[in-house]
Amino acid sequence: MATAVQKITLSSSRDIPFNKLVLSQSNVRRVKAGVSIEELAEDIARRGLLQGLNVRPVLDAEGKETGMFEIPAGGRRYRALERLVKQKRLTKTAPVPCVVRDPASGILAEDDSLAENCQRAPLHPLDQFRAFQTLREKGQSEEEIAAAFFVPVNVVKQRLRLASVSPALLETYAEDGMSLEQLMAFTVSPDHSRQEQVWEALRSSWSKEPYQIRRMLTESTVRASDKRAVFVGIDAYEAAGGIVLRDLFQSDDGGWLQDAALLDRLAAEKLKVMADEIANEGWKWIEVAVSFPYGVTHGLRELEGTPIDRTTEEQATLDALRAEYDKLQADYEDADELPEEVDERLGEIETAIDALETRPVRYDPADIARAGVFVSIDSDGSLLVDRGYVKPEDEAPATDGGEDGDGKTAGDPDGDGSSQRTIISIGGQPIEADDEEEDAIKPLPDRLVMELTAERTLALRDKLAGDPATAFLAVLHKFCRDVFSRYSAHSVAMEVAVRGTVFQAQSPELRDMPYARAIEARHKDWEARLPADVADLWDALTALAGTEQAELFAHCASFGVNALYERADRYGGGAISAHGVQLRLAEADHLARATGLDMAVAGWRPTVGNYLGRVTKARILEAVREGAGERAAQLIDHLKKGDMAKEAERLLADTGWLPEPLRLAGAELAPDVATTEGETEALPDFLSDDDDESSTSADGEDDPARMIAAE
Repeated sequence: MATAVQKITLSSSRDIPFNKLVLSQSNVRRVKAGVSIEELAEDIARRGLLQGLNVRPVLDAEGKETGMFEIPAGGRRYRALERLVKQKRLTKTAPVPCVVRDPASGILAEDDSLAENCQRAPLHPLDQFRAFQTLREKGQSEEEIAAAFFVPVNVVKQRLRLASVSPALLETYAEDGMSLEQLMAFTVSPDHSRQEQVWEALRSSWSKEPYQIRRMLTESTVRASDKRAVFVGIDAYEAAGGIVLRDLFQSDDGGWLQDAALLDRLAAEKLKVMADEIANEGWKWIEVAVSFPYGVTHGLRELEGTPIDRTTEEQATLDALRAEYDKLQADYEDADELPEEVDERLGEIETAIDALETRPVRYDPADIARAGVFVSIDSDGSLLVDRGYVKPEDEAPATDGGEDGDGKTAGDPDGDGSSQRTIISIGGQPIEADDEEEDAIKPLPDRLVMELTAERTLALRDKLAGDPATAFLAVLHKFCRDVFSRYSAHSVAMEVAVRGTVFQAQSPELRDMPYARAIEARHKDWEARLPADVADLWDALTALAGTEQAELFAHCASFGVNALYERADRYGGGAISAHGVQLRLAEADHLARATGLDMAVAGWRPTVGNYLGRVTKARILEAVREGAGERAAQLIDHLKKGDMAKEAERLLADTGWLPEPLRLAGAELAPDVATTEGETEALPDFLSDDDDESSTSADGEDDPARMIAAE
């Protein structure tokens, strides 16, 4: 017969008045640790007693209960309650929940006290982090959480930040896969995917130090102490939408600025504003950069200006500051350490004296008109302006009449009595002129011409692919140039080797143009029809019908079309000469005529992105005038450049107007305007050089157009 399992009997629980409780000498806790009695009392006052006391009846000499109860386990709770009673926040007879142990139990009171403290499992730190996060999500503020658990607000912020780390990394920490210090390092960046990438890169490494984690998470950021950040200001950076990464667990020197590109843009904009103010002084040029390389002034002549004398008021102020400085030094000459307010005042006086002793310099107006300024950011984040440098080409020949050798005065370089406009360059590129000054027709930027001719090349390929007869003739023409020595085989538009031309410059819209999509679709069709193994290709081609062979021939030949304009070395040192570019463009015109290519019919339309937003106002008005007439041009000539470009896009949408690089030489511009580009031996106007003009490049900066001269 099976032995019956003896049932466990739990100790009874009841409320006992506080004044019937006393501390037991059997409590094993002797050393104070953890939450103080004061904090525990405040917590009980706020939320009540969460855990009852473990008590035993006090017996008299005869072993009878006296009505008092001793506490071997729960002494700190008792002291906290006692504190509340002394503060009269709790009555002496307030009932206290207690678990009453049987005095006849074989378990010692010391055993109970030890077990209560040893059997208790401490809360894992991650559970605490998540608990704080839950309280925050349920509406409690960081200050309220800090007050409830008697910790500084910064500690709450730290624990909330730890809880915001990637869940995958938190699970790794929970499983003891990483240390708390490593987890702290991951809080620098809020990007979970980046956190996981860094841990994946380090997990197999023998070294996973927290500093390595921080370095990898911030390697693409900019320190808040960086001179660009100091110059722009953290407030301005954050107001522009920038994010600052901060380390709540150690000194981070102000943190890290996450968006380096935004910071660079803000720094450039602020430098540009400063440069505009300096331009009012009349300098010929201003170079702007965050930093200039060592020796940037090498070869330039530095002007010797005349320091401006101090005014009577400035001199009086300087004398007073020096007297005050000497008096303070004399008064505290024997002091071991200066009082804080005295030391601070001495620093203020030194700064003021330096400002008064550093005198601004006056330059001769004639020198200013031919000299320039370097504007950059100093190492401490302040503006650094270095004035008065003359380039060798700007030096004026010595004459008796106060004029340059060409009859132009130094202050009037144009010789027409007008004052010059300061040329401001950022990163070595002249910035775009103000809308009000864009009143001249300037050469198109090289990059824009390259993009436009990329459009024409792709459209010409598409057109040639649909004209097998012309494609065959073009290839035959190239073969003749290769075989007969009397002809040159170089600088041709038909590259029979079918070397796919890479478009180094192309507009974002090129891929979606009709001719680009047509080429891609046709290519995929032929790929599907041709065998995968090159050994079977010959037989597959032989099996094609004559018209199919011709169509495939035209398609392949079209990939050899190169109607691209490219910047050439005018001295013949590059891959292609200026004359070679001229011949290529002329031959591209032959192909366009033979195939009947019209870029407007092919689908090209002038937009802000592919042309109108890339040229000067004068060019925009010229386009509208040619495409939509003089009246249309007059309707928009008062607009700002951005608005003018948008309105011009609408006016030119259905006119068929094309910019010079897309026109066929000799073709009419519009029904009412007939303009020819001239003979093929001479370059079109849009490629002519103009040393006094500059135009806007593809990325919004000025790029001087280079002349392509016939050799």
